[in-house]
Amino acid sequence: MDCYTANWKPLGDSAFYRKYELYSMDWDLKEELRDCLVAAAPYGGPIALLRNPWRKEKAASLRPVLEIYSASGVPLASLLWKSGPVVSLGWSAEEELLCVQEDGAVLVYGLHGDFRRHFSMGNEVLQNRVLDARIFHTEFGSGVAILTGAHRFTLSANVGDLKLRRMSEVPGLQSAPSCWTTLCQDRVAHILLAVGPDLYLLDHATCSMVTPPGLAPGVSSFLQMAVSFTYRHLALFTDTGYIWMGTASLKEKLCEFNCNIRAPPKQMVWCTRPRSKEKAVVVAWERRLMVVGDAPESIQFVLDEDSYLVPELDGVRIFSRSTHEFLHEVPAASEEIFKIASMAPGALLLEAQKEYEKESQKADEYLREIQELGQLTQAVQQCIEAAGHEHRPDMQKSLLRAASFGKCFLDRFPPDSFVRMCQDLRVLNAVRDYHIGIPLTYSQYKQLTIQVLLDRLVLRRLYPLAIQICEYLRLPEVQGVSRILAHWACYKVQQKDVSDEDVARAINQKLGDTPGVSYSDIAARAYGCGRTELAIKLLEYEPRSGEQVPLLLKMKRSKLALNKAIESGDTDLVFTVLLHLKNELNRGDFFMTLRNQPMALSLYRQFCKHQELETLKDLYNQDDNHQELGSFHIRASYAAEERIEGRVAALQTAADAFYKAKNEFAAKATEDQMRLLRLQRRLEDELGGRFLDLSLHDTVTTLILGGHNKRAEQLARDFRIPDKRLWWLKLTALAELEDWEELEKFSKSKKSPIGYLPFVEICMKQHNKYEAKKYASRVGPEQKVKALLLVGDVAQAADVAIEHRNEAELSLVLSHCTGATDGATADKIQRARAQAQKK
Repeated sequence: MDCYTANWKPLGDSAFYRKYELYSMDWDLKEELRDCLVAAAPYGGPIALLRNPWRKEKAASLRPVLEIYSASGVPLASLLWKSGPVVSLGWSAEEELLCVQEDGAVLVYGLHGDFRRHFSMGNEVLQNRVLDARIFHTEFGSGVAILTGAHRFTLSANVGDLKLRRMSEVPGLQSAPSCWTTLCQDRVAHILLAVGPDLYLLDHATCSMVTPPGLAPGVSSFLQMAVSFTYRHLALFTDTGYIWMGTASLKEKLCEFNCNIRAPPKQMVWCTRPRSKEKAVVVAWERRLMVVGDAPESIQFVLDEDSYLVPELDGVRIFSRSTHEFLHEVPAASEEIFKIASMAPGALLLEAQKEYEKESQKADEYLREIQELGQLTQAVQQCIEAAGHEHRPDMQKSLLRAASFGKCFLDRFPPDSFVRMCQDLRVLNAVRDYHIGIPLTYSQYKQLTIQVLLDRLVLRRLYPLAIQICEYLRLPEVQGVSRILAHWACYKVQQKDVSDEDVARAINQKLGDTPGVSYSDIAARAYGCGRTELAIKLLEYEPRSGEQVPLLLKMKRSKLALNKAIESGDTDLVFTVLLHLKNELNRGDFFMTLRNQPMALSLYRQFCKHQELETLKDLYNQDDNHQELGSFHIRASYAAEERIEGRVAALQTAADAFYKAKNEFAAKATEDQMRLLRLQRRLEDELGGRFLDLSLHDTVTTLILGGHNKRAEQLARDFRIPDKRLWWLKLTALAELEDWEELEKFSKSKKSPIGYLPFVEICMKQHNKYEAKKYASRVGPEQKVKALLLVGDVAQAADVAIEHRNEAELSLVLSHCTGATDGATADKIQRARAQAQKK
């Protein structure tokens, strides 16, 4: 244990810091880091180097080279820079490389050097050029801040949703600030800059001078400033060698340290651990590294090579040409267990486990001591927590063995934390491997989450490892394996050296019917890569037509899209394709396409009936569908024409179409309607009133109601209305007029073809029993009983029914007998029934 703490350095009395090697870098750098533009992504991210960035002493003909490496120095990409001079490099939260050029253009590259997109920081930046730039991260995303040649600042807080903000101007600023940085306060990005002994805080509307509380006197300028990883703390390096540390709001001072070095540092970054009360800053010069905090002494390291600092959530990564190291505060659990002469429960449990392995009785002594103090649960938890913060697998195993040993003596210790730590460490050790090169710490891993880690493995095209992790952690398929396989398929379609057939087959064999995988998304990526045929082959595996059709339309394979939509049976989908085809094809080709698809043609006709009547007529004409064409002209005659002449002309066109369709009945009916319209117009002119658009029956009824009986009879003869129908019409009309005298004359004009029961019914409907009785006597024998019952003559109805000896009529009369009034009649019917049964 003593040997293990040899690299621990105390900072004051309450904290230790240690620096250990992550990787031995095998990258073959031909130039020093100082001669390159350098950018390293947080959370164990990649490193980007832009070699020979337009140095004056270099030959003008030499183009810079942009190289991207993993954190372990494994090359990921290398490309010759062919664009303009670059001022700054930085990584976004999505691990995209942002290259800020002198003209204000920002070029975005992927992890493997693939160009993604570009955007401009505005015309003002283009005109005044870029002096300096910073890439920063906020809760909204990754931002870019620019200092122009006019000493003005422009920034965008989120490059994914670019909104440029021009910051306020510093009064009287004639030269570039000695140092500046971005701050995030109240969800708003600010610029903090130093001009001589003054500090200014800028936003888009105001410029205010700020003064750090408790700053040592005699400061004439600020040489460097650094914001913590969480943007909560700020450090300022002054020309007097003092380092001021406080809150980013500049309202509270944490501490101050005099390093006695007045030379400006190359870099200054914060080195803090989450939930730790200790705050420290790491300052780097050419060959010296200093860790300072709230302590009278500092920790110093000698740098053998030119190095670069990368601030992390819980420490600082330091890489040079030969090594990559991690400097951080020793976590509390590790300190408790490993510090010299520690009697912490975790330390005793670790010793007990080691003695147990040696088969020594001291194991029992240590264990008893912990149990007597009632600290065995705490000891197990300490060992589990410390294991998470260890980088070396042998130390992880040692601590986990101790925790497992201690658990055996606890009755109800929940195993979740132990199992989860074992899983997390196995994942972390896998991604820390040299060939993977993601040196995440346990704290970073928990902050990043497993989903983001999987995304980063996918970005590096490490699909097998990502799938193994998903299966090991038993993640749901949609969140894990399915998602990764979909990314793999999207990468597979970009391999243009493999035939479309082979790629489609390989993707289908690997994916099959995996839930959560959309073949349409993969096909869209293939189409985006210019592989249309491959996209079509992949869409054949897509079971959802709603996903197939939009992409086929986008690929201008409209006829294939129409076939797929029809196969799906989804009418909305078919309509979508039809409207697309209508806009894409000329009228003739569109109609020819529809002729080959009966279902589509039928649906389009339905659409045209409500939206485009003229197109519907063209469809019928093209198909020589005279029957539907006739029906169309009939509807059009009433819907579109108000003048009688136009309506008659449309009906004549309809009649001609029906004759061509050999539909004699429809043609004759149409001609009759034309005659009726002309007659109705004449009646309106001669008699007044409204006749147009009435039916033939309504026209006759209107004439009768108007007292024009002869005209009505003539109309009936002209249009061959049957006598029965005419009598019904006249009967109804006269009863409605209550012209009972005329009705009686009409009934006696000749024998009624409809009988006289309708007269009784109509009179009773008009509540005229007196008139109804007149006709009841004239009703035929078969309907006599019904007529008598209608007028309320139950006794006579009973006599007639008895006379007819009709059981149905007897039952009908009996049903109308009510109370004492009809009691005698009911008895008479019962006696008649009894006599009939005797016979």
